[in-house]
Amino acid sequence: MAKAMTKSQIVTGVAEAAGITKKQAVAAVEGLVALAYKNAKNGFTVPGLGKLVLVNRKARMGRNPATGAAIKIPAKRVVKFRVAKACKDAILG
Repeated sequence: MAKAMTKSQIVTGVAEAAGITKKQAVAAVEGLVALAYKNAKNGFTVPGLGKLVLVNRKARMGRNPATGAAIKIPAKRVVKFRVAKACKDAILG
């Protein structure tokens, strides 16, 4: 299985694809990430890739795998990424 791309590899790819310098590509990537962090609570969409959404999980009962004892898992808010249909189709065919 191939390794995931590093940040520098992503920046290089963006710079080459857009015909800009690596410094400009770093600013663009970091700007997109900062915008995603700021707006994730309202749902942040990257067209053609997917959407960041905030989801409320209910409290539930779980098990300690070491002892088998039942434990209560509290309710919490989590961030999820929903992959766009166009992305699924492009990757999976």
